[in-house]
Amino acid sequence: LFLCTIDIDGTVHTQQHKPALAPPSKMGKLSVDFGMINSDNIEQLKKINQACFPVAYGDSFYRDMAKKSDENLCKFAYYSGLSIGAICTRVEPIPDDPNGRTRLYIMTLGVLAAYRNHSIGSKLVESVMEYYESEKDGKLSTVDEIMVHTQTSNTDAMKFYMDRFGFEKRDLVENYYKRIDPPHCYILRKKLR
Repeated sequence: LFLCTIDIDGTVHTQQHKPALAPPSKMGKLSVDFGMINSDNIEQLKKINQACFPVAYGDSFYRDMAKKSDENLCKFAYYSGLSIGAICTRVEPIPDDPNGRTRLYIMTLGVLAAYRNHSIGSKLVESVMEYYESEKDGKLSTVDEIMVHTQTSNTDAMKFYMDRFGFEKRDLVENYYKRIDPPHCYILRKKLR
């Protein structure tokens, strides 16, 4: 790249410029750091979600993430100091389970388009799974499975979860989404115990 400047008298000056970072498309797996989501950086999560998802999350979602997020379950992926992706997961009851068992529910997983296909999404999911493994006999001793809702047309997401992490496609939920087409989703689930 060359930077050009023009003086007031019309003289043109050129100078070679080397970008500080190689474009992500030219790189393989990227090295990322993780960081917690909190009230100081919640706008970054909004921007990532707006860029990645066809649905808009309400202010209450972001307030909850800023207040209650567990940094091991909800986090950013940073590349060279920039937030390029995020995962938001919660522990929730398994409906109709008589023993009070719970599951990890992936609410959102998004990576900015320019940084996809560099294993960022995989690293985010792996970090949650590693946390589960470290706490399955402690804080997460009641967790039996992990699940996510995936729009029926999102074959890339289904392939990602099923091929890389062993999720199984389960029930079809009709009209799960309110303002996108198709409005249906599949439940993808993986037993952890």
